[in-house]
Amino acid sequence: MTYKLGIFGHPLSHSISPVFQQAALDELNINASYEAWDVPPSGLVSRIEELRNPIYLGANVTIPHKESSMKLVDELDPLAEKIGSLNTIVNRKGKLFGYNTDADAFLKALKLMESFEPTGAKVLIIGAGGAARAAVCSLLELDISLLVIANRTVDRAISLGKYFSSSIDVLAIGMNDSRLTEYARKSSLIINCSAMGMKNGSAEQLSPLGSTAIQKGALVCDMVYNPTMTPLLVEAKKSGASTVGGLPMLIYQGAAAFELWTGNSPPIDVMFRAAEKALGVNQ
Repeated sequence: MTYKLGIFGHPLSHSISPVFQQAALDELNINASYEAWDVPPSGLVSRIEELRNPIYLGANVTIPHKESSMKLVDELDPLAEKIGSLNTIVNRKGKLFGYNTDADAFLKALKLMESFEPTGAKVLIIGAGGAARAAVCSLLELDISLLVIANRTVDRAISLGKYFSSSIDVLAIGMNDSRLTEYARKSSLIINCSAMGMKNGSAEQLSPLGSTAIQKGALVCDMVYNPTMTPLLVEAKKSGASTVGGLPMLIYQGAAAFELWTGNSPPIDVMFRAAEKALGVNQ
């Protein structure tokens, strides 16, 4: 039997997860196929229920389903429950388990920048969805001094800020708030957790910040990985900031999911090469 895996979200035309996950499966001679399933919110319940079929090993979950999928699985890993979102579902004999591999992947991506010192940092997060929840949870472990969450819908930013109990100041503002530029200029770490700048998205050509709002020497991370050089990262380069694109985090979270599904150590180098080829990096 050929097992099935996949990713569901909406939209999904930007996703390269099928490319690097299939490369990993093929490298280890695992008889499984990994597909992209574009699932609008109205189809989420039936799509997740289908995962109970023995042919499915599980799935990845992405925008906009990371939070709404929480109540549709049978059991949550403690970290997923703490964060309040999941990105991985594992089928074990018809019982569905939810995990969040985003948080650890985010920290691994940050560690790529050896010059970045999080202690005492002022941080700006853009977005308040599932990816932002994982980032906030991780950041509050890093001894930062200030966290500002900016989101188009202010109530969601406020809700996210209140979700995690913290000893530091957590502020929530709207994307049109006049203070956004002020806080951005003071931030040594800026993270885009929104879909702004994503290929084939509604805001593909847009950056949440211009170069004048980013201080030289800051670290700017964009969780968007396609394109590899997003509008935000272009602006960050202009300002003299250091940058981290979304690809490392994508691979690390995908590798952790791969191990949960298969019980095998993921061939991370193979996954990186396949992803880079799909994105036209170093070609």
